[in-house]
Amino acid sequence: MDAALLLVGVVAGLGAGVAGAWLVVSRLGGAGHAAGAEQRAEHQATVRAAVDAAVDTVVKVAGERLGAQADAGSRELATRQQAFEQQVGELRGTMADQLALRNAAVEQHMGDVRAELSRVTELVAGLQRERAEQQGRVETRLSEMAAVSARLVDTTQSLRQALANPRARGQWGERMADDVLRAAGLVEGISYRKQSATAAGTVPDFTFMLPGDRVLHMDVKFPVDNYLRYLEASSERERDQHAIAFVRDVRARVRELSSRVYIDPDGTLDEVLLFIPNEAVYAFAHQHDRDLLDVALQQKVVLCSPSTLFSVLAVIRQAVEQTQLQRTSDEILACLAAFEQQWGKFADALDKVGRSLDTVRRSWDDLSGTRRRQLERQLDRVGELRTRRGLGRDGGPDHEVDVAIEADHAGVAAVTGVGGVGGNAGDAEARRRATGEILPLPRPPASAAG
Repeated sequence: MDAALLLVGVVAGLGAGVAGAWLVVSRLGGAGHAAGAEQRAEHQATVRAAVDAAVDTVVKVAGERLGAQADAGSRELATRQQAFEQQVGELRGTMADQLALRNAAVEQHMGDVRAELSRVTELVAGLQRERAEQQGRVETRLSEMAAVSARLVDTTQSLRQALANPRARGQWGERMADDVLRAAGLVEGISYRKQSATAAGTVPDFTFMLPGDRVLHMDVKFPVDNYLRYLEASSERERDQHAIAFVRDVRARVRELSSRVYIDPDGTLDEVLLFIPNEAVYAFAHQHDRDLLDVALQQKVVLCSPSTLFSVLAVIRQAVEQTQLQRTSDEILACLAAFEQQWGKFADALDKVGRSLDTVRRSWDDLSGTRRRQLERQLDRVGELRTRRGLGRDGGPDHEVDVAIEADHAGVAAVTGVGGVGGNAGDAEARRRATGEILPLPRPPASAAG
């Protein structure tokens, strides 16, 4: 930048010198045309020479200064280039390290992202499978529900047509009651009777047998004509009219049932059941006549739907079972009392036998002890006597005596109940005889010896 400024200064000075010389020449030319053209030419040559000399000087000085400035600039540029290259190298190394770290971090992050993406992909695939399965199940269920709805519509239409006939309504009510009774575990002929006439001549639909020779009657005929008209009505006004008529029919049916002789203080409970064979009809009646339950109970009529009838019958069955259990318990207690009496007699007889056995045992001890020893002592004397006389068991004149002695031994064994392998005393005596160890007989008195 200094060389450029110097060059600009030199050119500017040169231009100023030329301009000044030209101005001097112009003034001289204007002042004296008289000097003549020769002087002007000489003067111009002098000026040109001066200008050329000045220009050469300026160019030379400028060239020297420019060369010096160029050398300095080259050296500075080389230094700066070297410093720049060094900084660039350091920057490249730093950037390479940072780039490697960032690449490693990016690769690690990308690995995590890939793993997460793989997990999400598997999860999405599983969700899609589950959704497909659920959709298939939903479609299947919808198809089943559509089929059930179609059958329900057909059944409802058939039921509506059937309920239009009073006789069919009665049969339908009996069928519903039979189903509930079977579900409650009651058996016809044992737990209840159908169409059994009372003593007053009335015929209830069902009669339940209760403990204590009591019965409970139930009627299943119920008015639903106006309820069906309510369902088929097209306007709100018609529905209200049919609802009011339905409530009126229900109350009339309750009064009619209470007027029949279904309640006998001596043989029945103090209530009679009126079975409503449909939960919707039961709920509709209570919804449009909130005092119906109290009115019916005041007239000793209990309204039962299929679900409430099941509960009532469960209570009835529990009462019957409790009564049977009580009767069985009484029988068991009676048997235990008889057993206790017989046990007392058995214990007395057993004690008596025990006492008899004690007597026999004492008699046995006496026979096998004292009596046997006395008899064996006499037999020992007989054996000693035979030994003295030299008589054996294998023959001789005393063979009959031996036989008699053996018979005596057998008789003793029969009396005592002890044979050759009998009690301890007999075993000891047999051993003494086998070894020849004979007890000496007591010496007889002198008078007897003579």
